[in-house]
Amino acid sequence: MHTVSPLPLMQLSIGFWSFKALATADELGLFARLSGTDGRTVDELAKLLDLDQRPTEMLVTACASLGLLERRDGRYVNSELAEAFLVPGKDHHFGGWVQMLDRRLYPAWGKLTDAVRTNRPTSWNPDEQPHLFASEDPELLALFWEAMHSLSTLTARELGVHVDLSDSTALLDVGGGSGAYDIELCRRYPNLRATVFDLPPVCDIAAGKLKAAGYEDRITVAPGDFLTDPELPAGHDVVLLSMIMHDWAPEQNLEILRKCFAALPSGGRIVISELLVNDEKTGPPAATLMSLNMLVETVGGRNYTAAEYEHWLRTAGFQNPQTTTFEAPGANGAVTAQKP
Repeated sequence: MHTVSPLPLMQLSIGFWSFKALATADELGLFARLSGTDGRTVDELAKLLDLDQRPTEMLVTACASLGLLERRDGRYVNSELAEAFLVPGKDHHFGGWVQMLDRRLYPAWGKLTDAVRTNRPTSWNPDEQPHLFASEDPELLALFWEAMHSLSTLTARELGVHVDLSDSTALLDVGGGSGAYDIELCRRYPNLRATVFDLPPVCDIAAGKLKAAGYEDRITVAPGDFLTDPELPAGHDVVLLSMIMHDWAPEQNLEILRKCFAALPSGGRIVISELLVNDEKTGPPAATLMSLNMLVETVGGRNYTAAEYEHWLRTAGFQNPQTTTFEAPGANGAVTAQKP
């Protein structure tokens, strides 16, 4: 007789324990203290972090069980994962993302029932703020952009492998953020030039990243607002929308795609990079839970299916939409189409 086990429910219900262990270790600077050392004992870590021995031992034990630390000869060291992504100053430091989730989204998700009942975000008040980051701590926002740059860099590398841009010469990155996609795509395709189109403060961030990467000659910034500006910058043969569409309602997305269509020449291409919900709307968890996150973060956004994107692309005038799937931190697929 088959018996259903409650263990999957137990794992689901304690999922926040793992996150809070990670967030607390990151906030206390545990991974930074261990980086570049041959490891430290619990007592040494307790002194360095100004903590009692008991909670220190419990925290490092939990982090070791999660694959964040390793124990060697009685001393704890960073795992390869933690050393690569959780040490401040590293190229792909992910701590800003962890802190953003801990300080902003963790409290908002604590009010998820309210969001479901009211169909309104819980991380900000749209009646009092013009947008979701209007009253956010500038230091936290800076950390968030650093984390998003890391996330986008890794995702762009996978996109470049699965979407061939070798015949493209000029890319317009709509809502391009820090320019991470553009740097990686231009690095992979030597004949490609790019423009980051985003709000003025974001373009300032992108300009700094482009200069630091040595790509300011091939990648430029163009301040603007893809929602309110009547048209997008012309002169490009490919338009990229990377992790943008999930923020907006269907009617807004269709309007964005129509602007992209108008900005492209005949034969131009559009590339949408997103976490795609499957067409059956049963998964995958990364996409469906990110979609639920849009409930607490946005007024009308959610994660969409490839079929929905393909329908909007055809409605906007594009032809031959195709979906390519891959695995990356910020996306699991790309939908491409061409202007006739």
